[in-house]
Amino acid sequence: MNRIPAAALLLGLAGLIPFLWGAATELVPELGDWGAAMLGPRFVGPYVSLAYGTVILAFMSGVLWGFATKADGTEAARGYALSTIPALWAFFLVGGGPVSAAIFLAAGFLALLALDYAFWVQELAPRWWMRLRVLLTAVVLACLAVPILG
Repeated sequence: MNRIPAAALLLGLAGLIPFLWGAATELVPELGDWGAAMLGPRFVGPYVSLAYGTVILAFMSGVLWGFATKADGTEAARGYALSTIPALWAFFLVGGGPVSAAIFLAAGFLALLALDYAFWVQELAPRWWMRLRVLLTAVVLACLAVPILG
């Protein structure tokens, strides 16, 4: 079964909302002003994208950890170790100003995609996994390009 289950697809797409909102509020100043007035300044522009992206990298570490549980021995140990990389990347490297944070976050999502692929090739992730991850990662990277390219 290579078809992405509807629930996984819908929830994955819903998870893009903060990234899309952050990019939209940065590209459309009036929307950013409205969002800042209604939600507060940390929920618009690059701030929402960067904070949420950091959370998602940590979340994805947990997903990869779950995939590692399907392996045994050395393969499992390697999977557990690799699964910690996205969370540690976010913790140690995502910070500073919005441009550098977005660059490191984008690099983290690219590295995550490589890890997704590694787990998928080992058949630890579902067969449909890469179809979903490529789609979601492409949108995330497009949204993170907004603060990078400013």
